Amino acid sequence: MAEVLDKGGVVRTLVPARIDRLPWSSFHTRMVVALGVAWILDGLEITVASSVADTLTKPETLHMSSTAVGLVATVYLVGEVFGALLFGNLSDRLGRRKLFLVTLGVYLVGSGLTAATLGNGAGWVAFLYATRFIAGMGIGGEYAAINSAIDELIPARFRGRVDIAVNGTYWAGAIIGTLGTFILLNHMSLSLGWRLGFLIGPVLGLVILLVRRNLPESPRWQIMHGRAHDAEESISEIEREVAATGVTLPPVDESKAIEIRPADRIGYLALTRVLFREYPQRAILGASLMISQSFLYNAIFFTYTLVLGKFYGVPSSSTPIYLIAFAVGNLVGPFAIGHLFDTIGRRRMISGTYILSGVLLSISAVLFYAGWLNAITQTICWCVIFFFASAGASSAYLTVSEIFPLEVRAKAIAVFFAIAQGFGALGPVIYGALIGDGEHPVRLFLGYLLGAAVMIGGGLVAYFLAVDAEGRSLEDIAEPLASTRRGKPTRAEGARWQA
Repeated sequence: MAEVLDKGGVVRTLVPARIDRLPWSSFHTRMVVALGVAWILDGLEITVASSVADTLTKPETLHMSSTAVGLVATVYLVGEVFGALLFGNLSDRLGRRKLFLVTLGVYLVGSGLTAATLGNGAGWVAFLYATRFIAGMGIGGEYAAINSAIDELIPARFRGRVDIAVNGTYWAGAIIGTLGTFILLNHMSLSLGWRLGFLIGPVLGLVILLVRRNLPESPRWQIMHGRAHDAEESISEIEREVAATGVTLPPVDESKAIEIRPADRIGYLALTRVLFREYPQRAILGASLMISQSFLYNAIFFTYTLVLGKFYGVPSSSTPIYLIAFAVGNLVGPFAIGHLFDTIGRRRMISGTYILSGVLLSISAVLFYAGWLNAITQTICWCVIFFFASAGASSAYLTVSEIFPLEVRAKAIAVFFAIAQGFGALGPVIYGALIGDGEHPVRLFLGYLLGAAVMIGGGLVAYFLAVDAEGRSLEDIAEPLASTRRGKPTRAEGARWQA
């Protein structure tokens, strides 16, 4: 229950404790499926765009130049950053539920309109870029709103494994996109096939939109924004659905009640103060983890076809087979070892997956330079490396979504996502130059060692700075800005969070 304690608007609540004491139920499964599809859609979009890139240069399609096609991916990534920052702010202000409906709708519109690009004139190319930007905005907004909602609705003892598994489903989207475009481009006319490829995501998204409509708002967000009555209705609805499955709800620990003084508007200035004055080490941790994993992934994923073609002579028509193997390794890792982040703990597992993937990459670099690898064994190396790196990369998103106060959670995710995308964009450029014409393997060897050093560096930062968040309530990990335990705020102190 939530109750107002005084005329100053202080609310005493057990909402976080009531969420964290729930056993796993069909409600949680439904919620994870409905929200977690965001990563599947992103993996699908990136893969479809990569798969049809060469097709868009053909005279019977849009007859674009290679440079113009490459810009399609860039525009999408820029849209992701813009969407994350815009919708991350709105998610903290307006609520998780409103935004995870809006962001999915924006994605549906953008990706659906991409398929409606009918001609190859300058106007239609501009239309294509605009639709990719809109689709990217929707997916970027999803990252901020969905990570926040999942963390706030999942009981603390399950939060790590669920977050890591959900983030890992990006690679399920990559597999779907690869198989879908392979079939469409080889069994239909190119002009129709590439358009249908961009409709795979919207069809899946429409189904999920219907499921999301029935999900409640985050009671944690509601209580922190002074909506005690709405929070009580939301948590009661969740408890009724969980109890309806036949499980007995454990009693609520009254000692875990918290008192808050809600604030209505908390903007990026408040986030800046949180990052640089209250949690500077956590800011360094989040930035290090996000930048290192983004750099490695973009470097390898966006150039793997060049490596297979330039160094191993694999024809472009066969590369989807290798991508599926690569994606499976990335998908299996988070599901196989994700639970260890809740049992062994965040610090050991985050640092361990980062450092181990870096060491394995350096070993594969030596094997590559020595000429002991072929296309198949190189792909096997990638699968093993990214079995661990994928879980580590997912834990970066988990980290930035749970170590900052609830009131700025979505904005924090958005900011670190934007930083990661900026640095990650350097990876394909650097590694593309190192690959060159494939006649100088020593360059790529040094590039692999650079990627290994970046990941090991991220792991060392995690070892020293990681927060032992396993099994702990979000409010215990990072005290809400509205908590009265921060001290009785003066009028000026209360106003400083309104920026």
